[in-house]
Amino acid sequence: MSAPTALRLSIPTPVVTTLPGVSSPWEQTGTIEDVARIAEVGDRLGYHHLSCSEHVGVPADEAVRRGGRYYDPLATLGYIAARTSRIRLATMVLVLGYHHPLEIAKRYGTLDVVSNGRLILGLGVGTLKAEFDLLDVPFEDRGARADDALRALRASLSQPVPSYEGEFYSFGGLKIDPCAVQDKVPLWIGGRTRRSLRRAIALADAWCPFGLKLAQAKEWLEQEELPPGFEVLLPPARPLDPIRDPDRALEELAALAEVGTTVASTWFVHDSPEHFIDQLEALAAIYPPS
Repeated sequence: MSAPTALRLSIPTPVVTTLPGVSSPWEQTGTIEDVARIAEVGDRLGYHHLSCSEHVGVPADEAVRRGGRYYDPLATLGYIAARTSRIRLATMVLVLGYHHPLEIAKRYGTLDVVSNGRLILGLGVGTLKAEFDLLDVPFEDRGARADDALRALRASLSQPVPSYEGEFYSFGGLKIDPCAVQDKVPLWIGGRTRRSLRRAIALADAWCPFGLKLAQAKEWLEQEELPPGFEVLLPPARPLDPIRDPDRALEELAALAEVGTTVASTWFVHDSPEHFIDQLEALAAIYPPS
């Protein structure tokens, strides 16, 4: 089968998040060195970005469904930044309600500095009420607060003296040094609702949903007017195995391209870090990352 319409390829980073039914058994004992080796190979091969999710604390009964391990994205991506030079570093996702916008602007602006402008801020509204309660932050109006936080972030990222006046956040007259070095840090919106897509179109640069059927994503995308340059990130319906079944891997990527995906969130069949690396190399051989 010939290669599909060009997609950029990303790496949902193993080990740093373990998801029931998705993560491979080796990840339970995997180390940051395993992650770094995988990141270095992805960097060399030209993969677009790798990602790291955020949860502060997951209730034990929820961990059965959501997984219980979530490395802190700032520490993790800061370490990966030092081991790589090209691959972009994406939070996938930060929960907006857990942070003041200036906290994100300062901490992740510093990551943008130390990585030479490779930051992508994946952001979400959040759904785990127990975690909101743990952090003593409001839950019921989290959507409106998230929208205001996104506007505040757009006004403050890359600005050494930011100012903003909004419904929930207002600030000015202070210096943020360092701040992000990119002129416009990409803001990507996660979620699994049509509202998340509309939020992304109105206030951000990309939509990166999770847990959606491809047909549902396609329907919603066809019903919205996407701005120029808007990014859509979707995963294949099944894990890829380009070593043993390269044709099916290309078919899965073609299906993503057909619905308007611009960056494929690739995931693989793998049983060790070495196997994961082999799969990265095998996919790049049949479909070179752009």
